[in-house]
Amino acid sequence: MSFIFARFYDKCMKATEDACLMDWRKELLKNVDGKLLEVGAGTGASLELYPKNSSLEIFLCEPDQNMRSQLIEKVEDQNLTNVSVLSCPGEKIASEDDFYDYVFVSLVCCSVNDIEASLNEIKRVLKSDGHFIFLEHVAAINGSSRRKWQDRLNFFWRKLAGNCHLNRETEQHIKNAGFTIIEIKHESMRKAFSLVRPTIRGLAKLT
Repeated sequence: MSFIFARFYDKCMKATEDACLMDWRKELLKNVDGKLLEVGAGTGASLELYPKNSSLEIFLCEPDQNMRSQLIEKVEDQNLTNVSVLSCPGEKIASEDDFYDYVFVSLVCCSVNDIEASLNEIKRVLKSDGHFIFLEHVAAINGSSRRKWQDRLNFFWRKLAGNCHLNRETEQHIKNAGFTIIEIKHESMRKAFSLVRPTIRGLAKLT
């Protein structure tokens, strides 16, 4: 299933990428510099959106072998000498403490096995004055029809979509992990399946 999911992921996401995700990522990443870690970089949807700063050093971690092979191919094809690819999961990032100026996640917190452990790892590797950038699809409002369907179908969706959870309350998880959210936008993800349309994106820092 992992091979099939990775093989068709880019094609399945193309309409939504073109409709909104590429613009959202580009805006979120426009000011990054120094050392940046992207957790769950997938097949490299964000690669071309990073600023062309000579001082920007990018680390991309992707634990799925099938996605990572496509990611490595894109990095090599574009001759990106300031990019390193890691194989570690979000729950156990291969890095020393207080190392990164920025950590970025995009449609990742929905699918990690342990979101609390992943956010604690992001805290560990982030510098005290660093920033956490996030773009995630999230649970709909409690009591809404969409949320009820997210809850009903979550088990089956996870099996089909690489452990993606329809109903994770990621904003609250970020706050519970000890981050202070300094910027956030709630918006519908256009051209996407109805149950994954609610999103959050923004910037957080260590409390």
